[in-house]
Amino acid sequence: MANKGNCKAKDCAREAVGKGYCRMHFRLWKAGEMPKARYKTCTFEKCRKHRHGASSLCDEHFKAKHGKPAEGAPAPEAAPAEAPAS
Repeated sequence: MANKGNCKAKDCAREAVGKGYCRMHFRLWKAGEMPKARYKTCTFEKCRKHRHGASSLCDEHFKAKHGKPAEGAPAPEAAPAEAPAS
């Protein structure tokens, strides 16, 4: 197997296995915990969730700010109707 070089994370000299990262940093990258995330994340402070559509926020923070789900987000399931009390 060919050597892929060293990990591109700062101060890490381990062998790179994927996307230029060693096993540990690659796992952190996939979890969205590296400085350059795997996907675009919510811009709300310390939120690392995936953002949806054209919004810069995740569904949870978009809904909290605007009171409705983000465009393109799945609609929440309707609660079952309760039977009238007798």
